[in-house]
Amino acid sequence: MLIAVALHFLAALAAPLLAPRLGRWIFPLLAVVPAGTAVWALAQSTAARSVAPPSERLEWVPSLSLALAFRLDPLAWLMTLVIGVVGALVLLYCTGYFSDDDEGLGRFAACLTAFAGAMVGLVTADDVLLLYIFWEITTVLSYLLIGHTSRLKASRVAASQALVVTTFGGLAMLVGLVMLAEHVGSYRLSVIVAEPPAATTTVAVAVGLVLVGAMSKSALVPFQFWLPGAMAAPTPVSAFLHAAAMVKAGIYLMARMAPGFSDLAVWRWMLVVGGGATMLLGAWRALRQTDLKLLLAHGTVSQLGFLALLLGIGNGDAALAGVALIVAHALFKSSLFLSVGVIDHATGTRDVRLLSGLRRSMPWTYWSCVLALASMAGLPPLYGFVAKEAAIGALQHGGPAPGDAVSTAALVVVVLGSALTFAYSARFLLVGLGDHAPGIPGKKAATVPTPVTRQPVWAVAVPAVLAAAGLVLAPLATRLEPWLAAAGGPWPKTPEPAHLLFVPHPGIPLLLTGVVIVLGVLLVVARRPVAVAQRSMPELVSSERGYRWAMRMLERSANETTGFIQRGSLELNLALIFSMVVLLPGAALVTGVTWPAEVRVFDSAAQLAVALIVGGAAIAAARSRRRLRGVFLVGVTGYGVAMLFLLHGAPDLALTQVLVETVSIAVFVLVLRRLPVKFRDFSTRLDRRLRWALGIAVGLVMFLLALTAAAVRQAPPASGILADRAKSYGGGENIVNVILVDIRAWDTMGELSVVLVAATGVASLVFLRSERASTSWERIRNARGRRRSHAAASSDGRRWIPDAGSLPWGGRSLMLEVATRVIFHAIIVWSLYLLLAGHNHPGGGFAAGLVAGLALLLRYLAGGRAELGAALPVVPGWLLGTGLFLSAGTGLLSMLVGGHVLQTWVFDLHLGPLGDLHLVTSTAFDVGVYLVVVGLLLDIFSSLGSALDRDIHHEDQPADRSARLLDAEYADHEEASR
Repeated sequence: MLIAVALHFLAALAAPLLAPRLGRWIFPLLAVVPAGTAVWALAQSTAARSVAPPSERLEWVPSLSLALAFRLDPLAWLMTLVIGVVGALVLLYCTGYFSDDDEGLGRFAACLTAFAGAMVGLVTADDVLLLYIFWEITTVLSYLLIGHTSRLKASRVAASQALVVTTFGGLAMLVGLVMLAEHVGSYRLSVIVAEPPAATTTVAVAVGLVLVGAMSKSALVPFQFWLPGAMAAPTPVSAFLHAAAMVKAGIYLMARMAPGFSDLAVWRWMLVVGGGATMLLGAWRALRQTDLKLLLAHGTVSQLGFLALLLGIGNGDAALAGVALIVAHALFKSSLFLSVGVIDHATGTRDVRLLSGLRRSMPWTYWSCVLALASMAGLPPLYGFVAKEAAIGALQHGGPAPGDAVSTAALVVVVLGSALTFAYSARFLLVGLGDHAPGIPGKKAATVPTPVTRQPVWAVAVPAVLAAAGLVLAPLATRLEPWLAAAGGPWPKTPEPAHLLFVPHPGIPLLLTGVVIVLGVLLVVARRPVAVAQRSMPELVSSERGYRWAMRMLERSANETTGFIQRGSLELNLALIFSMVVLLPGAALVTGVTWPAEVRVFDSAAQLAVALIVGGAAIAAARSRRRLRGVFLVGVTGYGVAMLFLLHGAPDLALTQVLVETVSIAVFVLVLRRLPVKFRDFSTRLDRRLRWALGIAVGLVMFLLALTAAAVRQAPPASGILADRAKSYGGGENIVNVILVDIRAWDTMGELSVVLVAATGVASLVFLRSERASTSWERIRNARGRRRSHAAASSDGRRWIPDAGSLPWGGRSLMLEVATRVIFHAIIVWSLYLLLAGHNHPGGGFAAGLVAGLALLLRYLAGGRAELGAALPVVPGWLLGTGLFLSAGTGLLSMLVGGHVLQTWVFDLHLGPLGDLHLVTSTAFDVGVYLVVVGLLLDIFSSLGSALDRDIHHEDQPADRSARLLDAEYADHEEASR
């Protein structure tokens, strides 16, 4: 099962690469994957019905109870078969539907194939968290598929609407599934259904949340409005997602959980009432549609309501009928959607008012539609008739208590809904495909057929195969019943069980079928009065209008909230943040915490001295009127913290803190060149007092939190085992480094991603104008060329800091240039030492990268912006991307060789006379960290250093003159205030 899912995603990854060469013929190649999945499912048919069905389990994140657990029981087997068969045929249909020059062909093929794989994973997943992951993958892929024609606003709006609705339902479902899993004590879906918890309010709420997710995915009332809007998608998407796959995900979840939870009142009421309302509403709206695709969309909504109603009844007969209807609906509805796509391509329209004479001009498509429509209307000898007869029989027998009122009401709804289904099926056939004058439905005029163009064989044959399948399966209904009954789930035996019968027995179900046909014929005959009645009936309640109103209110409230908070004032932003820091943790401190019995203020006089220095520097920084002085005072606090780390015996942390503080001061100084010397303070005395009060409150709250945090610990600290784990598990003696590259490597991976975002943000803030990549490469080539030319011009071929000569004489420092020539290489060697020695000694990739970055800063300060490019003539993005790729690749490689993601492998090699080599694979991860940090610092120095130098050089007035003008303005303001 895992292999089947993986093959779909691998094929999806290959599709964009192959599509430019193969064109539309990429689709038959991709169809091999779902077809192979269907063949594999057929081969597992006997095993799936066994007492112990095939299952696979691969632990993924044990601490989160997350595992790659799959189980091919009868229901999963049936859904996999449907997904594989319909998915393969739809991909074959795409060969005739698309042309080689269609836009985004590779992207569409990839998304459709990946969607099939996600559906296979969803129906076979036996872990609730894994099920949710596949659930959301289908949501994202459906968004991409519905919005495939992104140039059209209708496609974008429909895709966004489907995404919002199904994501909302998915979150509700996740909460419900987690509540059930925690209540049962297992995250395995099969265990939750087999051993359901006792009916309590909590369980009822959890089941209700799960059903909200299922109903939103399957477009049941009140979420039904997104499905008709999704008809903006290409026809293959409608045929697969909205007939056989995506909308069936919710139905599948209902069928999966019905044996364990159908006895709950919330289950029956939500599904029977919601399903019945959806069935009637969808069928009623389908009657008034003039677009064939919209007619089928509303019909799909109606059929999904029918399925939900059956699964809400709560007995084995209804479940059997529901499973049979799932198969029938997948066949006839996908055939009809694909046929509409053929008609649209051949005639250029789907409007029934413009179609005529298709029985003669498109006979294969016409008769495919006839078979599929007959099955949808529940007419013999089609499989849809078999499923509908079983449904009526199941409702006649009742739910858990035969003859109960809920089942009786559901039976009435099904009869009325089936009559409406017959009527809109007849409307599709008689008005959409019949002979009438275009624009005047109902008037015979065989002499004006709609012009058609010849369609490819693939496009015509696939709908015919799907429609014919309903004709073939009907006589096999009795033989297929054991498999479908097993897929329906384990239910108690009933005295008079319903069966799937090709030739029905005389009785109430057959009589009600006759009533359905009579009512349907009456609706067809009276279609004009019905149309008038529909137009005259006001739509009092519209969930779509409610959705749009909710989105408008959400957008308005977001704008108002953002407008109130984000006013462009850093002071206001910081005040709000710090106020929350005081209020929320402060409330926890006031309401009651466990205070430590003994508090040690300091351990030594050195600690007290450093603490006093840090506190004094912080107060002085807050009172400083000059920016540069404030930066240096803040730096003193950072160096003081490093000293505290050192006094506590943490040299690795102290080294990193010193390096970070040094880089921070350098960046501050680079930025301060563009700012006035002094702070501009227009605040009143009251404002200053409030700021001091807020600052003191924040410090006090954080101090008290740190003081009480250890007292409320409920689990033993992990630090006690880290020393041993660092050696045995990570192969190193530096606990800090092993934590970063091994024990908490996932956190480091996330932080590397944040570093990339930060680098992008810094560059975008500084480079206000758009700079093409070619310009960046040109600067790099120029820097390399200058380096070669300087080397050639030098008598001995070696010259250091050659670009310093381009600086104005007043901006050069000969002492700094000479010192840089002497120590630059030593700093680089030290950074490499820290990188390689960090696993056992102070250092590591982060600290080493900071040291290398400071070396680059030294070259920049000594030689200017040109020297920075000459020191490391590469684009920072290359370093950032290569580092992240190397770190991620290390984790992937460890998984491919049979270990866990980011697992460390230790190799002790004896090299004879050369000695022993202790090799740890996490070193490669650390090298990635090193490259990312160097790339970040190079990007910062290029943006805040050389880029600002270039801007200053091109400005009419120097930056220091601007700063002097601002200082003069500030002085004038102070003088006026006095």
